[in-house]
Amino acid sequence: MTDSTGAFPGLVPSPAAATGVARAAGYEIEEELRAAPSGSGRPLVIAGVDEVGRGAWAGPVVVCAAVTDLSPPPVVPGRGKKAIALTDSKLLTEAHRESFAGILPGWLAGHAIGAAGPEEIDEVGMTAALRRAAVRALESLPVRPDVVILDGKHDFLSRPWRVRCEVKADQRSVTVAAASVLAKVHRDRLMAELDGEFPGYGFADSAGYPSPVHQKALEEHGPTPHHRLSWSYLDDLPRWRHMKKHRDPLAGEGQLSLL
Repeated sequence: MTDSTGAFPGLVPSPAAATGVARAAGYEIEEELRAAPSGSGRPLVIAGVDEVGRGAWAGPVVVCAAVTDLSPPPVVPGRGKKAIALTDSKLLTEAHRESFAGILPGWLAGHAIGAAGPEEIDEVGMTAALRRAAVRALESLPVRPDVVILDGKHDFLSRPWRVRCEVKADQRSVTVAAASVLAKVHRDRLMAELDGEFPGYGFADSAGYPSPVHQKALEEHGPTPHHRLSWSYLDDLPRWRHMKKHRDPLAGEGQLSLL
């Protein structure tokens, strides 16, 4: 993790947290942060941040920032009498994600979405585009957070944000799990809309990730205006290779920065 912590306590994950063992989403990370002396005399405002779309060939990278009041998180009904708990969006079915997306905005103390589109990704690289999207989300929250919890080991935000990086935070932090679900549903809906505009690429099913349908459409019809033209998939498409954008290497890491 890069040095964005300053002297703020509680930003370095505990050794137990660093093991990456999957757990149900709870408030362990948030409570640990709030238990550390802050010097402000008030409870910390903690934002959970998660993204979706980093490895896609088409569409934007989308980031959600979410803030809770640490109240018990909502659940949605599953089969029979089973209740489905809030967790990493990848562990939920599409129907359960949609159900959560319908109730989370009313339950959260605040949330906001930020995005960076394909042209921006091509111009500055994925890491910089991801940071821009995250900052847009964070700056759109109703209150500026004191601390940001990021899912993963790498701090792509850095200063002036105070960041706590946690492996599998979307499974261990309710706040990050909520951001995970809202980012995923937002982007999936957007890509489904693009499917109607550009049929045949399978955007509604693959969300712009490389599926067989998507790859076949690229071979036959080439990239759409929503494709990332600096991505290496174009090297394997002789008919469309001339469309590849070659970015200044000083501008950013691009596709290879999958964190």
